[in-house]
Amino acid sequence: MGSLGKAIYTVGFWIRETGQALDRLGCRLQGNYYFQEQLSRHRTLMNVFDKAPVVDKEAFVAPSASIIGDVQVGRAASIWYGCVLRGDVNSISVGSGTNIQDNSLVHVAKSNLSGKVLPTVIGDNVTIGHSAVLHGCTVEDEAFVGMGATLLDGVVVERNAMVAAGSLVRQNTRIPCGEVWGGNPARFLRKLTEEEIVFISQSATNYSNLARVHAAENSKNFDEIEFEKVLRKKFARRDEEYDSMIGVVREVPPQLILPDNVLPDKSPKAA
Repeated sequence: MGSLGKAIYTVGFWIRETGQALDRLGCRLQGNYYFQEQLSRHRTLMNVFDKAPVVDKEAFVAPSASIIGDVQVGRAASIWYGCVLRGDVNSISVGSGTNIQDNSLVHVAKSNLSGKVLPTVIGDNVTIGHSAVLHGCTVEDEAFVGMGATLLDGVVVERNAMVAAGSLVRQNTRIPCGEVWGGNPARFLRKLTEEEIVFISQSATNYSNLARVHAAENSKNFDEIEFEKVLRKKFARRDEEYDSMIGVVREVPPQLILPDNVLPDKSPKAA
């Protein structure tokens, strides 16, 4: 960013700070009658000078997640609640259909013992389990990283490979295709079964479908939320057995029906 860009950025920061200062001044003038609302500085998408996140319009980013700096998120990917993707000193790439589950951390390496500058690259249809940590590593298409696993600088997880939950994968380790690694430090455990390989692909699909539901829920305005509360309260009191005895059929409002693709016990309706 040049001198002009930094100057504009600084002026914008001053304007925002001035707005908050005016709010505080107004509260003091109102005395005991004011209601002070604490302003949150959290931003789901945040630039670092000229480095700004690029998120596909069909991706889901939870409101409490933080995507910072040089980060690209692909089509139908999902970044869940509490995740932090910080691309400040290098870049992060998240492929299409990939899900990064709640409270996971993805960062990059500016320098390490080997002197390499390492971005973090996550391929298509990858599942990253809850509270995982990825740092300056590469996870190829349709790989699986279990809950609480840690991948250090230079790690490569090949396609259809799996890192077990809670594992620590040391620097520059390469996990070959079709293998399960686990432990601290992680080591080869066994080969993946055909069922497990199918599960990895299905897991990404399931999370893409679930992300659509969360995206729709998070996009609702206040009036829509309050209207659904009234509907749920009304239909919570119905007795299906009593209704059947008196011949009453009550249709459930469409606002209260979840899509078939997120209900495991329901098969999709025929077209």
